[in-house]
Amino acid sequence: MSRTGPASPKAGGRPIRLGPRSVAALLLVSLVGVAAFGWPLLADPSSALVSRSLDAPWLLAALLPLLVAVVLATIADSGLDAKAVAMLGVLAAVGAALRPLGAGTAGLEPMFFLMVLSGRVLGPGFGFVLGSVTMFASALLTGGVGPWLPFQMLSMGWFTLGAGLLPGGRGLRGRGELALLAGYGAVAAFAYGMVMNLQGWVLLQGVGSRISFRPGDPLTENLLRFLAYCAATSLGWDLGRAVLTVVLVATVGPAVLRALRRATRRAAFDARPAFQADGHDGHMDGDKSP
Repeated sequence: MSRTGPASPKAGGRPIRLGPRSVAALLLVSLVGVAAFGWPLLADPSSALVSRSLDAPWLLAALLPLLVAVVLATIADSGLDAKAVAMLGVLAAVGAALRPLGAGTAGLEPMFFLMVLSGRVLGPGFGFVLGSVTMFASALLTGGVGPWLPFQMLSMGWFTLGAGLLPGGRGLRGRGELALLAGYGAVAAFAYGMVMNLQGWVLLQGVGSRISFRPGDPLTENLLRFLAYCAATSLGWDLGRAVLTVVLVATVGPAVLRALRRATRRAAFDARPAFQADGHDGHMDGDKSP
């Protein structure tokens, strides 16, 4: 029998290598996601979306799961092996369990720091899948399933993917890396809140005319109302999320990063079997030629 050679020198690499199809699928779902979130500010006043402004969020919510499913299938087809699935399951379970610990308390959501660190170590492809799956698992755990869930899954996928795209993935370590991750976590925590506000803002037409969405109004006027809506409804919540993310990255971040990198090295995602010839007679090991 032949035997395998040593692990590939790239062992310990990221569990998902994004190929052209995966990148194209991610770009497609991201473009549609931008339209799904931003249509109140982007749509022409005469468009069908504006005329059906109360129905549009539900129609888009029905479309997004199909697109996210296409992305997950495409990424899986490009190399999501058993080891990557196992790591995905563990991290998604931990993230889903962390979310209820702070939900409903001033925006304290500890799962965000884990998503930042996981995306950093495991890369943008794994990060998008992890963010989406974690939010879905969390919704099942907490009973938070509703038309808003596809928007949450996409937003968390973007959040974690962004951490995987940060510079210095191979060389930046120590305090510099922690500062980068903490800064990203703070900014992205506010961005996540603002993006999710777009999903709910449209449904509050006529409630508080100074901050509610007015179909057909000029972009600048609706944008000012949206910023006022964010300040009035979610600024404190987003601040709590950002502060907690920074604190957790700074305190327990080094230990979690080491654990994730150690697990990734041991999993040897990039290792490939290689056949070796017998060094004595040129035959493959196990060859019984006379």
